[in-house]
Amino acid sequence: MKKKIKTILIPLLGIFIISSCYAQNDNFSNSELDKKVEAFLKDSQGAWRDMNVPVSDGKLLYDLIVKNNYTQALEIGTSTGHSGIWIAWALSKTGGKLITIDISESRHKEALENFKKAGLSDYIDARLADAHELVPELEGPFDFVFSDADKDWYKNYFIAVYPKLKSGGCFTAHNVNNRMSGIKDFLDYVESQPDMKTTIDRSSSSGVSISYKE
Repeated sequence: MKKKIKTILIPLLGIFIISSCYAQNDNFSNSELDKKVEAFLKDSQGAWRDMNVPVSDGKLLYDLIVKNNYTQALEIGTSTGHSGIWIAWALSKTGGKLITIDISESRHKEALENFKKAGLSDYIDARLADAHELVPELEGPFDFVFSDADKDWYKNYFIAVYPKLKSGGCFTAHNVNNRMSGIKDFLDYVESQPDMKTTIDRSSSSGVSISYKE
């Protein structure tokens, strides 16, 4: 009898693991919002293009926000909203809100629709604007920043946000595995700041730099 029970439990365990691909830590719960976000992400899995982050990087952003209880987030480069959904989902746990910026009207409109479908619109202030102009004008403060726009401007984004980044805050940047000129200049500058401690997560092919302000 015990052998039969084990035989049944093993495949059931496999089904549970597969169905929990978006809930691999204790930060996720079973609220109605969580169920809606999970359902949307599962339905849209594999459909994210147009410069969106992979799931692994979205999960990384989520974990950073929840782990550090960040509440004041800025995203530079919305695309059509995949990373914004992961960030806003985390902020729904911490009581925070996201400002996200994109210059493309078509991407902005698609992102707004995706945010609505995921049930996260209340946690997102999505702005159609030129980040070169808007980011320096934002008052802040911020405790979490994700830069995923034009790579040659990463250093400038960091310089604009740095005075508004709280102590203990985190500045993250996408696609840093390829040290093209803009990425190299950005990383060299960030790593030269005495109060910024930077590591690079290479769990995906993109690479995400994670810089904490002490």
